[in-house]
This record gives sequence, structure tokens and C-alpha cells, in this order.
Amino acid sequence: MPPAGRFIRQPGGYRVFIPGSLPPSGFVIDTPTVRLLSKTDRLLGRLDGACDTLPNPDLFVAMYVRQEAVLSSQIEGTQSTLQDVLEFETDRRGAERPKDVEEVVNYVSAMNYGLQKLEELPLSNRLIRDLHRILMSRVRGHQRDPGKFRRIQNWLGSDGCDIRKATYVPPPVSEMNTALSNLENYIQTDTELPELVRCALAHAQFETIHPFLDGNGRIGRLLITLMLCERQVLQRPLLYLSHYFKRNRLEYYDRLTSVRTKGDWVGWVKFFLKGVVEVAQEASSTARLILRMRESHRLLIGNTLGVHGLKLLDYLFEHPLTNVSTVSEYLKVSFSTANTLIAEFQKLAILHEYTGRKRNRRYRYVPYLDLFESRASPFES
Repeated sequence: MPPAGRFIRQPGGYRVFIPGSLPPSGFVIDTPTVRLLSKTDRLLGRLDGACDTLPNPDLFVAMYVRQEAVLSSQIEGTQSTLQDVLEFETDRRGAERPKDVEEVVNYVSAMNYGLQKLEELPLSNRLIRDLHRILMSRVRGHQRDPGKFRRIQNWLGSDGCDIRKATYVPPPVSEMNTALSNLENYIQTDTELPELVRCALAHAQFETIHPFLDGNGRIGRLLITLMLCERQVLQRPLLYLSHYFKRNRLEYYDRLTSVRTKGDWVGWVKFFLKGVVEVAQEASSTARLILRMRESHRLLIGNTLGVHGLKLLDYLFEHPLTNVSTVSEYLKVSFSTANTLIAEFQKLAILHEYTGRKRNRRYRYVPYLDLFESRASPFES
């Protein structure tokens, strides 16, 4: 295939990349890619089906959004964990939380905002700017024009590197605006390409344009989920590729580079679809494990702790970190009764006290959190 754009040398001695329009000229889906698409279609159908079997799918979705926020933010260097996010939601005044947990919480807010807005408006550059404003609010990079496309040249490279030593220099502002208009038109216009392929092309193009001074990676990954939901590829926002990109980050960057230098869109799309296969399989498996675990715990609790026990179990799927006061308030029972109930959950190995304190103790729904935290561990470089 022809290159995906052209490199133009600038007076300062560096080269910028000017991307071509989407869809790429000469792009054809080959037979292996067709087979991959068929597999992804089957797996996404199973994922929707597995989610439908859960008593409250929205709770499952909420945990997946949090997990995606953690993983996507870790790729950018944050150290916050899923538990940090849950503790922040439980007590926003907590002074011991990592400073960068608010970056993850902003990602969750941006995702939820985008999903809500898609019910009213098409996915557009305006919405992308709004997502960026939410993502960068009051956190690292907040001084770098949140909610605005860049008005100066940016570049990618090691910390503190000069533009002449950059690994990649995106298009200048005038060409950037042209490329963004084309990308918006491509996203909003129907084509004969399968939706997952369109999504793969759009993500690569967005990262190539790099329209913000900070936060491009996270916005680009948000774009994947929002496109899939807008086009109803999935009934619920359950497909997140950050873990796959994190696990294969060197190949991820190499594939994007090959698109720019060699026009290897087919290699990029195959890499993207393999990620969809992996992530859909993992999400379906998690949904099935949650269903089995819930039924098992309901049997344990129903035989000994009655209605209050079952009600508390359902509450833990929404709030897997809790304390006695919160349980007392939620169940409308005395502090003593709530304390006894939690003690019984501990005996059943459902709840675990993790602070080691004598007062203001907190408890984790360990079996449930274990299903998510194994994938949302701190980023290793």
C-alpha cells in the first residue's frame, strides 16, 4: 500500500508527518482479516449474552469502566490502582490517596459523559474537546489548554528531548485542523467497511494527528469505546483495549509507526482485531465467573444470614469497599447489627478487613475484586 501520508522537512531541521485522508487509498481486507472479523463478531455476541445473564449488568459495566480508567491512565505513568479509585469514591476527603488518582477518576467521568452525550449527539470534534476538558481538569497537564486543540507544534520523544531528536512529530496546526475535519467526517459517515475496522482506522488516525498538548493516548482509547457504542457493535461499553495495548505496548507503537512509514494499515488492523478477540474472551469469562460466584455466595448467605445478608451481598457488587457505618445506613439497621453481619461475612471469606485499624475499619469484597485487580495492577515499564 502507499504511505499513509508524507513527511515534510521543516526549516528547523525536523520532519513533520502530514496524514492522508480516511479511508486509506488502496485499503483492502484480506482473507486472514476476514477470518479475524468473523471471530470477533462471534465473541462480541457471546460477550453481550454473558452480560445479559447477570442480575444487574450495569454494575458489571461500572467496574469495567473503572478498570479501563486505571489501565489507560497507567499507560501514561500514573500509579493509582483500582482500590485507590474505589477508596476515592468512598471517601473523597481521604488524604492518603495517591495524588494521581484524580486522573483516573477524571477518565471515568469523561467516559460516562461521552456515553451519555452519544444519546443526544453524534461523535464529533466538539465532543472530543469536551472529553479532554473533563479528563484534564485539575490534574497533571491542566495548564496545557484542556478542551482545546493545540495551537502550537508538539512532538513525541523521551522526556526533555528537542524536537529535532523526536521519535515522531505530528502535523502542524493548519494541517492538523484539516486532518481533524476529515476524521470527524469519516467517523460520522457510513462506509462499506466493518465497524471494527473503521474503529481501528480512526484510532490510529487520531493518534497520528495528536491534536492535544497532553492526554492524546487516553482520549484515543476512549474514542474506541465510544465509536463501538455509537455504532451499536456492543449493547454496553464492555470492550476496552488498554490492557491489550499495555501488554503489547512495543508492538502497538511499532504498528502505528509502520502505518505512517509504510502504509501498513492491514498489519495495524490485524493487531487491533487480535486485541478485540483477547479482551472479549476475558470479559466474557469474567462475567461467567461473577455469575457463578454470586450464586455460590447467595447460597452461603441465604442459609445463615437471611434477607439482610442477601441485600448486603447485592450492595457489595456496587460498592466492593465498605465499612460498618455505611452498611448500617444502607440496611437501616443498628451499628451493632451491621457489625455482626460484617463479621459473619468475614467468616465466610467474602469480606476482608484491610486497614488493620481498631477504629474506622474498612472491608473489601475480595473474591469480586480479585476478578478485576489481577488485570489492573500498577504499570511496569
